[in-house]
Amino acid sequence: MLKIYTCIATAHDLRLVGLAALVCVLASFAAINLLRHARKFRGHMRNVWLTVSAISTGFGIWATHFIAMLAFTPGIPSGYNILLTVLSLIAAILLTGAGLAVSLTPNWRHGPWVGGAIVAGGIAAMHYTGMAAFEIAGIILWDPVLVTASIALGAVIGAVALPVGLHGKKLKWRIGGALLLTLAICSHHFTAMGAVSIIPDPAIEVSPSALPAGWLAAGVAIASLAILGLAFAGVVLDIRDHRRSELEVERMRDLANASVEGLLVCDGEVIVSINTSFASLAGLSAANLVGAKLERCFPNPVARAELLSGSSEPVETELRHLDGLMTPVELILRPIIFAGRPHHVVAVRDLQSRKEAEKHIRYLAHHDALTSLPNRSHFNARLDQELALTNGNSFAVLCLDLDRFKEVNDLFGHAAGDVVLQTVASRVKALLSGRQMMARLGGDEFAVLMPGITNPGAAGRLAESILEALRATSKTPEANSISTSIGIALYPDDATDSQSLLTHADTALYRAKSEGRNTYRFFEAEMGAEVRERRMLEHDLRHAIARDELRLVYQPQKEIRSGTTIGFEALLRWKHPTRGDVSPVVFIPIAEESGAIMEIGDWVLKTACREAATWTRPLMIAVNVSVAQLYNDSFVAELHQILLETGLPPRRLEIEITETALVRDFNRALTTLRQIKALGIRIAMDDFGTGYSSLSNLRAFPFDKIKIDGSFIKSVNSNGQAATIVRAVLGLGRGLGLPVLAEGVETDAELQFLREELCDEVQGYLLGRPAAISSFRRFTDADISSDVSDDVSLSHARSA
Repeated sequence: MLKIYTCIATAHDLRLVGLAALVCVLASFAAINLLRHARKFRGHMRNVWLTVSAISTGFGIWATHFIAMLAFTPGIPSGYNILLTVLSLIAAILLTGAGLAVSLTPNWRHGPWVGGAIVAGGIAAMHYTGMAAFEIAGIILWDPVLVTASIALGAVIGAVALPVGLHGKKLKWRIGGALLLTLAICSHHFTAMGAVSIIPDPAIEVSPSALPAGWLAAGVAIASLAILGLAFAGVVLDIRDHRRSELEVERMRDLANASVEGLLVCDGEVIVSINTSFASLAGLSAANLVGAKLERCFPNPVARAELLSGSSEPVETELRHLDGLMTPVELILRPIIFAGRPHHVVAVRDLQSRKEAEKHIRYLAHHDALTSLPNRSHFNARLDQELALTNGNSFAVLCLDLDRFKEVNDLFGHAAGDVVLQTVASRVKALLSGRQMMARLGGDEFAVLMPGITNPGAAGRLAESILEALRATSKTPEANSISTSIGIALYPDDATDSQSLLTHADTALYRAKSEGRNTYRFFEAEMGAEVRERRMLEHDLRHAIARDELRLVYQPQKEIRSGTTIGFEALLRWKHPTRGDVSPVVFIPIAEESGAIMEIGDWVLKTACREAATWTRPLMIAVNVSVAQLYNDSFVAELHQILLETGLPPRRLEIEITETALVRDFNRALTTLRQIKALGIRIAMDDFGTGYSSLSNLRAFPFDKIKIDGSFIKSVNSNGQAATIVRAVLGLGRGLGLPVLAEGVETDAELQFLREELCDEVQGYLLGRPAAISSFRRFTDADISSDVSDDVSLSHARSA
């Protein structure tokens, strides 16, 4: 009896055994390469390449078996059944193809393992079908244990071979898979051959139709050549795919590096490739990241799970740097084919700038950009919070408004005004402690919240500290003129809701302003009516021009010696539709504080000039100009435009300026007055003696006239001090060559005194009360000869 395993060394041609092993290796390598190539395709082309791979593998298994069989020379007649031999080849191809197809089943993690086991089944089916085709003059016996072992051994090794061969991109995985498949084929073959025992029996004859070994050798040679061809094709495809993959990877890497966003290509959670933007963002090189897991860069497991869930929505998380610092990032995952296989690309967007911008926006939403103080909305929210948490405890609200802040802007410019606001904010903040809070409500309005006070005196002391702090000297001249008025309201004494508290503090603030400024006042119940009255007047005054409620009245000015009317002063009057005539003493200060004086002053100038231009006699028209108008940058240009529009000669217009307006900014006032003078307009110093009277002003500024205030003229004939002052002013005017006009002349005695002291011009009730210009047509439109009537009227006035 012949045992095959005892005959391997003596009854086998070892050269053919080596050839069988070589054919097996080539077939296995071709099978793995062709299978990997088939995996890159879908549909029909995948089936084509699976068929090619199945044929290569099936022929390889079949050729390995029969080359090994040809190497066996038992020394007794033998042959091969043609039908079973062909059937063994078909079984090898079909079962191998089935296993390879299963290994490429999409989205099945166990597909390569099951497919490898099926391929091992094809090896076994081919082998035992091929052994059934072996005819010999003897009896063939089988060892069931070795038969079972051969099938199991081939199945296990085959199940491992395909997962290894399909695993990675590197050559070592393909070689490993090919060697394991070779081992599966060879181990099965020789184990199965070891299970065979042959008992020679001359009585048994080999079938005449059996295929001789020579013919089988020819068929195996053809199969081997086909295998070699397929193996060579597999190598060519592998080289081409490798080059294509390298080019694709290089092209994708170039594109990725051109992106400003970080990009990672991932196989599952394993990082396969990164671009330079991500390497820079993470502070790590590609060598440190490729092959690592996403966890190394993005430690938040919830964010990673959400990212890999397949959602197309952006995921916000943090990127961990090499030094452990974290940067906020946004991740977006998309599928991609990379190196011929499905991967995922993760776009990483740096959110640090956006987060900082959002933080800055949130800050700006609750703070003032100029002073960095909380703004009105933040203050209101904090005030509501204090009301909710107060539990009956008292607190104070202080409203601050800078005194004459508009003049700072007018005199020094808005940049200087910003410096003043910043100075106020820093000085007052330095006085606050604990939970006290200062906010800028808008413009030059501030508020202070003072929680937890035990008595109103604490709020008063803080207000005094604020006033004192703002009086401190500063390096900048504009900051030296800071003063503020403060209004104080108390909870729960004055109000129990935020809106009422602010309203009452604002009411107390108006009282502080009206009582001299640079002081503070607590809210008192009777203040409310006064403030409401003032605000209603301010509101109505803003609409007075549009509603045609303003009018001008005119008071004559006369030359004292001849009694001739030389001009008129235009005086503003307001007739309210419900209140009647409102005194200028009341509404002019409101207009100046609210800023309405600019529009009103412009209207007065245009109306007066337009009226004077219609007079047939070239009389002067005098118009008062406010401080705000004088320091307005466009005032001179507007004056020129008014003269052009109305056609009034410049020499007939006289503007009256108080000395108070001059002390605000000497150089600026001097420049403006010189420009006005250059237009040909006359300038009079109004209310001389009541303000900051200075001889240097008379010398420096281009005045054409001095007007003595009416308070000095009253009873000048009987009041020695008043008479002395008037004489001094008259003498000063003569010395400077400036005519002097006395206002407020109401009695014949006052007029006689002024005549005797050689006063130049007079104005007052004695000579004519302010009235509509229609009352003075005999002066404005009469002939020159009517001057006599002026004299008569003046004489009549003196004798009356």
